[in-house]
Amino acid sequence: MESQSGLQMKWPRIYGAFARAAEKRVAAIVIHPTSNFMGHYLMPHLPAAGISLLGLNTRYAGNESNLIFERVIQDLGAGVRFLREQGYERIVLLGNSGGASTVAFYQAEAEVPTIIDTPAGDPIELEREDLPPADGIALFGAHPGRHLVMANWLDASVISEHDPLAADPALDIYNTVNGPPFAHEFIARIRAAQHSRSERITKSARSRLRYIRALPGGPSDEAFVVYRTMADPRFLDLTLDANDRPPGTIWGDPKAINYGANNVGRYTTLTSWLSQWSLASRADGPACIARTTVQVLNLEYSADAAAFPSDIRMWSDAIGGGREQYHEIKGATHYLEDRPDLMDQVVSLIAEFSRAL
Repeated sequence: MESQSGLQMKWPRIYGAFARAAEKRVAAIVIHPTSNFMGHYLMPHLPAAGISLLGLNTRYAGNESNLIFERVIQDLGAGVRFLREQGYERIVLLGNSGGASTVAFYQAEAEVPTIIDTPAGDPIELEREDLPPADGIALFGAHPGRHLVMANWLDASVISEHDPLAADPALDIYNTVNGPPFAHEFIARIRAAQHSRSERITKSARSRLRYIRALPGGPSDEAFVVYRTMADPRFLDLTLDANDRPPGTIWGDPKAINYGANNVGRYTTLTSWLSQWSLASRADGPACIARTTVQVLNLEYSADAAAFPSDIRMWSDAIGGGREQYHEIKGATHYLEDRPDLMDQVVSLIAEFSRAL
């Protein structure tokens, strides 16, 4: 939470809020790579249902610009170790929104370690004691990974990575000539162009990283800007990946956000792009959860405008029917706002799942 202070640079700390339940057998951790989950909406409710809850932040809370996912899982490991030291017998990892790929990545590496470096090639020493495995995973409002989100949200109409305004009208979802509704052929061209743009940025990042690191006394990393990262056709066309969501995004008007000065992935570094946003990222939620052996609760929010039905199917397909408990929460939006009845339903399902482990 103190990305620039000398104290944080020399003696880094992560911060969490811990709400203890009366019964001390099962605890859960809710975490997100960059959001402040010390105030997560489950904090006052899950402990009341008998499950202690640690709302844990990573070292990158509020500052995604230099996030390295291989460090994020170290921070989650510190939380799991803390709960084990408190005497909890069972620990459940709660994967909400961007926290879903985080917990899946963590558990996969905790069960069978594979990582020795970052996608930038920087060595990472992960000790087994850094990543004690958890006993179960609960997913809700879960998108499959930041790199996959970015690939689907990048504005395909960007002409130059150095021009925040210029657009190819034939690939612009905000050009009303194209829709909505959008033709299948148009969507296919958009998805291909988004994928190509993601790969171009990655190629440029790798090339620039090699260049600056080859300079005598040169820097090890460099910052850059990624313009227009809020252009998923599903924001405008509700027939795509249809569910009960309203049009737009959970943050407001997508076009205004797309062209705004601050948005998802707007400011990043070369190494962070490779670890967090590029298609080379290891934090692929479904791919990681397929490597795990624990039971998984998978809750689909039917009115979610951030995690879509195809995302939930990706998780289900990767988990397999033998260890997945799936439930649809009808009418639930991404944050469950103004729905205490649905909050009770989600809390009850997570509590029951956790106690049964």
